[in-house]
Amino acid sequence: MPPTNSPTLRQRRLGAELRKLRERSGLTATGAAGLLGVNQARISMIETGRTPISADRLRSMARAYDCSDEQLIDVLASMTGRRTRGWWEDYREHLPAALVDLAELEHHASGLRVALAMHIPALLQTTDHARALFRAVVPIMRQYEIEHRLTHRMKRQAILHRKEPLPYAAIIHESALRMGFGGAEVRRGQLKHLLSMSELPHITVRVIPFDTEYYPSTGQSFDYVEGPVPQLDTVQLDTHHGGCGFLDAEAQLSKYRTVLDHMEACALGPAESRAFVQNLIRDI
Repeated sequence: MPPTNSPTLRQRRLGAELRKLRERSGLTATGAAGLLGVNQARISMIETGRTPISADRLRSMARAYDCSDEQLIDVLASMTGRRTRGWWEDYREHLPAALVDLAELEHHASGLRVALAMHIPALLQTTDHARALFRAVVPIMRQYEIEHRLTHRMKRQAILHRKEPLPYAAIIHESALRMGFGGAEVRRGQLKHLLSMSELPHITVRVIPFDTEYYPSTGQSFDYVEGPVPQLDTVQLDTHHGGCGFLDAEAQLSKYRTVLDHMEACALGPAESRAFVQNLIRDI
């Protein structure tokens, strides 16, 4: 398979996981190349996601690295081969690569947990609310850029409405619910939509009110994307320049799982949260 100069997040993650397996086995890239009958450059290309590999080659590498986790090997094998062309690829020339990679990551996720302090979760936003957000971006976007971002965001929401919808849990601070993006009518419509979505069986919304004594977070928004196996979980961080930061080190994943658990513990329950949102709607 020919190499690629622009591997997707999924391809890079596959390569990174193979590097982790190699390093745990105590092998250098040179040593691994010798065992597998390839040159060191090919190992490096595989580990950076620039060279696709077959499922058979991956299993050979796993054996050489003494990996006995069959579940992990099966999941990694399912990630091999050429890049799958999903709908998100149509946006690769129009949006930052990280946003395209995020859509791919969400598509393959087994669950999502998100925490936000100043914004409604992207997958629970209305079209009007999202458009108001994009119009407030600095530097100002041109109209066609806003429309690209908007259609991309709305298509991402399809994972919550497919035949087997993605389990989704959102923790939202009261400050995000009170932000008036787009004016009163847009805010009212957004809160009604949030309320409606929270009633779906696969979606859980919890609110952290202002009077909560404990808030175990810096206020930065982040998504915890659950993979088919825990080793393939990913944390996505929003950044001020509009991109996405992705974390997958074991210590980082453990930290953000703990933060989410603590945030859930100090948030209102799902029923209380719905009542809280209903009261906000009445007050608009």
